[in-house]
Amino acid sequence: MKHRLLFPVAVVALLLTACAPTAVSNSSGNEGDSSKATTAPEETQAPPAEPLDLTGEWRQTNSKSAEAFQTATITTDRIEIDWVNDTESTTAIYWAGTYVPPTEDIESYSWDSQADTAALENALLASQDATKAFTYQNGVLSYELTAMGVSMTVEMKRE
Repeated sequence: MKHRLLFPVAVVALLLTACAPTAVSNSSGNEGDSSKATTAPEETQAPPAEPLDLTGEWRQTNSKSAEAFQTATITTDRIEIDWVNDTESTTAIYWAGTYVPPTEDIESYSWDSQADTAALENALLASQDATKAFTYQNGVLSYELTAMGVSMTVEMKRE
């Protein structure tokens, strides 16, 4: 019985001895004195900059009404904009089209979105434009909107 217990104890002792730190010797003969040891400092590199990311939820900031405004959703390849009327709890599509994301870390960005005509063709309040120009600068997404003969620049911020 004692032999069965001694074997695991011997293995543990052997492992602990093999993993124990060894003393550092240097030319001065002082073991464990690592003050004379020289090591080169490691160079740290900044991670590469990520491209500007506009994906997410956006909300109009320049609406004349707190209850009626536009919202946008940008995904990796698409932008959709809705009219929102909180008073009546309704939404209606205004734009659906392509989104071409930036490929570098930049402060401002513009792209021309190609309309998803199938998504817009039966929507009463949707833009009838074939393309729509979008601009991002200083945290603001903007585009021109024309509805019922009135034109304005819509400004949105990320929610």
